Amino acid sequence: MDDLHIALWQTPYVAASPEALQRLETAGAQAHAQGADLIVSPEMSLTGYAIGAEAIADQAEPADGPLAQAVAAIAQRLGIGIVYGYPEHNPTGKPFNAVQAVGPDGTRLMNYRKTHLYGELDRDQFSPGDTAPAVFGWQGWRLGLLICYDVEFPEAVRLLALQGADAVLVPTANMTGFEEVPRLLVPARACENRLFIAYANACGAEGALHYGGLSTVAGPDGQIMSVSDTQSSLCCVRLDQPSLAQARVGSPLNARRSDLYGPLTGSHAGQA
Repeated sequence: MDDLHIALWQTPYVAASPEALQRLETAGAQAHAQGADLIVSPEMSLTGYAIGAEAIADQAEPADGPLAQAVAAIAQRLGIGIVYGYPEHNPTGKPFNAVQAVGPDGTRLMNYRKTHLYGELDRDQFSPGDTAPAVFGWQGWRLGLLICYDVEFPEAVRLLALQGADAVLVPTANMTGFEEVPRLLVPARACENRLFIAYANACGAEGALHYGGLSTVAGPDGQIMSVSDTQSSLCCVRLDQPSLAQARVGSPLNARRSDLYGPLTGSHAGQA
């Protein structure tokens, strides 16, 4: 498979979706000019995150709704894949905190709903996702989606690894005071599962919340390949197949007790 060039867009939230879409298009154009195949934006990037349950419900829409159509049009105009966060309508309860991947031809590739809700703010605004994360194929890569708090649970990333994921893309809204997540947990998850993790955080303030930035790409050997500061940024990183293959030589997943913990499937199987 060819290398995958991804861009992490670290940005403050804005109050209105039209402005968020305009800023996404500007960032996408800059990322495409730098050679990126895909841009990853923060959690709930099109509406804001800490905006209250009523506002979330008012702006929630289906996975193929107006926001999805607008993002698909941007992707087609720019010729770049886009991963973005939005509130997904739930006919039986509070909206889902969702993320969607769209290809450069506007095709919807994968939709994922956050399964681990963090704190009262999350639980007040959202319903937890009811479906485990799954891998999808794109440009020869096997990719998975998680959202923020999800990546702090080892089993979430491991489940994607067992499906053969090569990289996990994580839109997030991590606040200041939790720097151990990008600095320690993200590299650990990448290393223990022998895959890339791209963690795209927000920055700046939103009401009483202050987001910590530090958007990070960690390699399958656990090394941090790129980390942003706490300000707005657009960082492009190349994920390469040779690094992935080398890290998987002697992977601890090969010694995993499948008789106790379930069968090993996907691209790790049979490697030594």
